[in-house]
Amino acid sequence: MPDQKRPAGRRAEEPMEGACEIARLPEELLSAVLARTTPRDACRAAAVSPAFRAAAGSDAVWAAFLPPGGLPPLADGEPQGPALPSSKKELFLRLSAGPALLHDRLVSVWLDRETGAKCYMLSARKLSIVWVDTHWAWIPLEDSRFSEGAELEDVCWFEIHGKIHSKMLSQDTTYAAYMVFKMADYYYGLNFPAQEASVSSGATNLTREVCLQAGEADEKTHYDEGDDDESDEEEEEDVDEYYRSLTNRRVVHEENVMLPQRRADGWMELELGEFLSEGGDDGEVSISLMETKSGKWKSGLIVQGIEIRCKKSG
Repeated sequence: MPDQKRPAGRRAEEPMEGACEIARLPEELLSAVLARTTPRDACRAAAVSPAFRAAAGSDAVWAAFLPPGGLPPLADGEPQGPALPSSKKELFLRLSAGPALLHDRLVSVWLDRETGAKCYMLSARKLSIVWVDTHWAWIPLEDSRFSEGAELEDVCWFEIHGKIHSKMLSQDTTYAAYMVFKMADYYYGLNFPAQEASVSSGATNLTREVCLQAGEADEKTHYDEGDDDESDEEEEEDVDEYYRSLTNRRVVHEENVMLPQRRADGWMELELGEFLSEGGDDGEVSISLMETKSGKWKSGLIVQGIEIRCKKSG
């Protein structure tokens, strides 16, 4: 029987199907390489070969994706799950799957699944809300990790502040701050005039115009503009009737006014600004939302909190 010819340049001891040379490295070296990538890259690498799969799932890799120095103290039973995480990878995946409450249960934390950066939400109870004791009401929340939210009853001086220590954030990460909210069944005064949002970190202070209620009135808006023949005396009794009626009208803002977006969880979010968390910062990031110049009355806003998470590019 004639000898079969080998492909040119192939040695007799080499297999016909080439093997991935890097997969022949010891698992410790593969893990060291993958630990310098990202969580997404590590998950993709697991599909390359059995050797990569073993290395990509090792504690050495996923420990590198967890925050240096760990997380702030968590509340009992956090992160939620049927049992304690059995590996660093399981811990990362659980922390990136949803928010875990900190020990005071007024702040939640989770990890960005793509980068491992720490993200937070400050609950309404953690915020500084002007006139909260007289013109706002604390209401139970069934669709939030927090037990309470703040509902605006009626106010003409609208002002909310939040702050977080820079050391709680991940270094060299661009963050954005969002007001997370929804509207009560009855609301007015939140679409005009626009509000002012501010984010301050170190020497950087960003201010922009935003609007909590965008475009046309929501289908749940309930407002009776009244009889056009009402007396002058009745008109004087409610000098803000005109601004309340604007809730039922389309208000077109300038292009630079930031408008809210609906989230997958059913809440709305409004981007207040962004900032860069640099290494070595030893201060606070201050966030505010206010409308105090017009003196017009507002009502019906339900605040869950302010979310601080990684700013996605594009």
